[in-house]
Amino acid sequence: MRRALLLCAALLAAWSAPASAQALGERLAACAACHGAGGAPAPLPNSPTLAGQPALFIENQLVMIREGLRDVPAMKGLLDGVSDADLAAMAKHFAGQPLKPQPGPRDAARFARGEQVANGNRCASCHLPNYAGREQMPRLAGQREDYLLHSMRQFLSGQATGRDTIMAASLRGLSDADLQAMAHYFAQLPP
Repeated sequence: MRRALLLCAALLAAWSAPASAQALGERLAACAACHGAGGAPAPLPNSPTLAGQPALFIENQLVMIREGLRDVPAMKGLLDGVSDADLAAMAKHFAGQPLKPQPGPRDAARFARGEQVANGNRCASCHLPNYAGREQMPRLAGQREDYLLHSMRQFLSGQATGRDTIMAASLRGLSDADLQAMAHYFAQLPP
């Protein structure tokens, strides 16, 4: 873990060179330190897989992070000076990459509970029935289980600064076991 973080820090230091001095390819290579080559699979715990996410969703998140509206401590300053055009190109790149889910073994009971909770909360009404996401709603199917759980816990605890506030309301009243079951269910779904 420590080695991965050091590698990530070194690559991110390279990232922080002036925007004009970096080619898009160099920026994408730096992303791989935390999100995996081609945006999947993400090698670090609680890091999202970017491959196969809707381009508009990725682009919006990158803009929010660059502008300091979405708080992602590991990415602070990394997008300073990056143009809108470069952010759009990065988003388009990751959206076009094949998702390579690595969900681990399925727990049938937890999967079934996750499906039940997701259906009860009508998650598909925004994320689509196959949970592939659309426009500004992220793909949930095939996403890292630990990242999904981490994100849902952030929404519930009010720590998802700069993210869709409707998610906190959507998850209100769910237990941590419910969140774990939904994270397991979504991670197990095929892309």
